[in-house]
Amino acid sequence: MPSNFHIFPGLFLLVIGLLLLTGAVRQLLKRGFRPNLIWSGAAFGAALLGLGYLLEFDRVSRLFPVQWSTWLECTGIMEVVGLLMAAVVLGVARSTPIFDVKRRAFLGKAGATLCIAPAAATVFGIVKRNQFRVSEVKIPIPKLAKDLDGLKLVQITDIHLSPFLSEGEFARAIDMANETRAHLALVTGDLISRRGDPLDACLRQLARLRAESGVLGCLGNHEVYTGTEDYVSSEGRRIGIDFLRGEARVRQFGAARINFAGVDYQRFGRPYLAGAGQLVQPGMPNILLSHNPDVFPVAANQGFDLTIAGHTHGGQVNVEILHQHLNVARYYTRYVMGLYSKENSSVYVSSGLGTVGVPVRLGAPPEVSLLTLCAT
Repeated sequence: MPSNFHIFPGLFLLVIGLLLLTGAVRQLLKRGFRPNLIWSGAAFGAALLGLGYLLEFDRVSRLFPVQWSTWLECTGIMEVVGLLMAAVVLGVARSTPIFDVKRRAFLGKAGATLCIAPAAATVFGIVKRNQFRVSEVKIPIPKLAKDLDGLKLVQITDIHLSPFLSEGEFARAIDMANETRAHLALVTGDLISRRGDPLDACLRQLARLRAESGVLGCLGNHEVYTGTEDYVSSEGRRIGIDFLRGEARVRQFGAARINFAGVDYQRFGRPYLAGAGQLVQPGMPNILLSHNPDVFPVAANQGFDLTIAGHTHGGQVNVEILHQHLNVARYYTRYVMGLYSKENSSVYVSSGLGTVGVPVRLGAPPEVSLLTLCAT
């Protein structure tokens, strides 16, 4: 499977979706609120989502490139969200008294704008999604040994190498990580998004990751979804990445030692970190690699000084209103992006590199994370 970014099928589908939305808006503005038109459009978007899902099955995916599945679902999401947002505003407009002509006209235009907004944001996101940055964060560790003070850990997570992120773009992120000259590199899951995505290309680039004391990692939920946990683990060993699956590794820096433990993806709604407390080593700092950041309170109670995670993409679309951050990740975890602390333990949640669903990054820039341990 070629690893370059296949933009043309996606742009074709987006243009079709935009034309359909524009046509629906014109009809809505000419004829007023028409529930049947809105629901028909939303049903069409849902059909695109369903078709994209069907194309993921092995027997079907052999006939169509994986890019079509990805972009069908993207266009379907755009259609459904745009039309449902418009339905809310146009419904309010319909309930406005007939004599309030200016208000009804304003709400009608607002509904039209909301129809187009998801399509416009998606197109804008194609440009913004790969503007990587290096986020430098200091991580306080109580009673940190002198030889560990200033230890640098570079984290790459949520790569999602797919039609939304090319191998060439990912290679730039690897170069950025290598330029940090970190003591240890960490890969915390979600190498690809779905079956058929270029997993070997992702591993090929990860093999270029360099750090003084090597590369450790853990697996994410998309390794579970794609059935590639064992393959990623074995290929990781071959290229020099030690994916920790309920295991721990002790690294020594000068006269001080530090313990790194890693777990497979911890599913929401199930008991977190069963048996992981046995991986904690007394007399040294303990760091947990967990793709899911929601495990943090349990990890802190088990004795881990720091949890390093990803999974949330920083919400992917993160809007700040009245000092509150609105994004989908807040519905399933308190730990969305950045550094959080509880007593003497912390968790760092990286916004990661890639995207899923739609190639949009708003208010949650893609990042390579450089974590520097410091004594408190």
